[in-house]
Amino acid sequence: MKFFTLITSVLFLVSFGAQASQSTTSMIGTPVAWFALVIFVIAYLLVASEELLQLRKSKPVLVAAGIIWLAIGWHAYGTDGAETVQLAFRHNLLEYAELFLFLLVAMTYINALEERRVFDALRSWIVHKRLSYLNLFWLTGILAFFISPVADNLTTALLMGAIIIKVAPGQKQFINLACVNIVVAANAGGAFSPFGDITTLMVWQKGLVEFDQFLVLFIPSLVSFMVPALIMSLFIGKGPICDFAEHVEVKRGAKRIIILFLFTISTAVASFSLFKLPPVLGMMMGLGYLQFFGYFLRKTLASSLAKKRACAISEDDQGRLLYLGNVVPFDVFNRVAQAEWDTLLFFYGVVMCVGGLGYIGYLEVVSTLMYTQWDPTYANIAVGLLSAVIDNIPIMFAVLTMQPDMPLGQWLLVTLTAGVGGSILSIGSAAGVALMGHARGSYTFVGHLRWAPVIILGYAAAITSHLWLNQAAF
Repeated sequence: MKFFTLITSVLFLVSFGAQASQSTTSMIGTPVAWFALVIFVIAYLLVASEELLQLRKSKPVLVAAGIIWLAIGWHAYGTDGAETVQLAFRHNLLEYAELFLFLLVAMTYINALEERRVFDALRSWIVHKRLSYLNLFWLTGILAFFISPVADNLTTALLMGAIIIKVAPGQKQFINLACVNIVVAANAGGAFSPFGDITTLMVWQKGLVEFDQFLVLFIPSLVSFMVPALIMSLFIGKGPICDFAEHVEVKRGAKRIIILFLFTISTAVASFSLFKLPPVLGMMMGLGYLQFFGYFLRKTLASSLAKKRACAISEDDQGRLLYLGNVVPFDVFNRVAQAEWDTLLFFYGVVMCVGGLGYIGYLEVVSTLMYTQWDPTYANIAVGLLSAVIDNIPIMFAVLTMQPDMPLGQWLLVTLTAGVGGSILSIGSAAGVALMGHARGSYTFVGHLRWAPVIILGYAAAITSHLWLNQAAF
């Protein structure tokens, strides 16, 4: 389906672009423009075939980005436009650098919390609750909805998916239904927070939507989760699940790292809201907070071990002796190394590829059609539907590069649709793709597709509620 949609979109671009009026900067119609488009198509087809080819998605877009910009540079070589090409490339590179560093810090904190066993402790707590299948369905969905605004939708989906697989082994039908619910909930929760998805982060860093303005999407996002969840819950039995004896102790410093993460987010928001400085400034300061705390944990390791050992011996508590294993050193740079580098490099390739196509003039063509000849509401709804079959990152970056003249309500609408539209198909979001790999054989593309009609119903209900509740922003 991705192949068909991409080819259709490309044919549309080519046919419409060939008829577009040439501006002084447009390269559409030149051999370089056709060449760049072909390179992008080939790269994206390889990305779409990642699971089949076992080829990491960053590789083709990294090469494609270099080829596209080299072709543009060759076209402008020896002309007055050579300097313009350099400035355009550096502009796109700066946009990527800000997002890269922001995401790197966020991923480092998430990895630190995982290494300190915070997520394992959460899973253990849920397992010990002796819930019914219906209770587990709702609890994991609700937690996914409220955790993803902070921990991002991909991390949240993997965490909740691990809980489902642990608690209900072998129950393929329930696992599939619960995973569908988790993907929908994680994507919906990520839509009303700048930290919930890369697309919302891009919109926030562009300054098009303020931090607090994302919160008006809370109810529409909640609707997009609740409507399909209510329908799917009717198909789940109410019997109890098995109990698993599992006890998890978080490692030393876990709670304080959570506090530092929240303080880091506050610093990023304050730097942007109060002083109009890029949020990455606050995030990089937050990385410094974590480094200082790691230094503190290492320096106080010996005294902490001695204190815990003395306490355990005096109370003759074997549990406390076992806890000594969780008083371990902490290295920030090990957490940085564990970041999702494939995702970060894929993001570079996407930004530079789309930026190159934008410089050529393709995005101006699409913007003229969608946001001039169409009603912006219909255009933004179409963006969400496209994100179900094509990754929402390049789609949102393309919209931001076009920068159509829209009121706040429309920017909120496209943020909502790009976020929750990816839930319609399992391949439409990073959360769905990652969970298919994690729950291989139980959560599948076809299993998700069966529930696409109810997810579309939630998608339509979310859009309707946004248009009704936030009509003053239009």
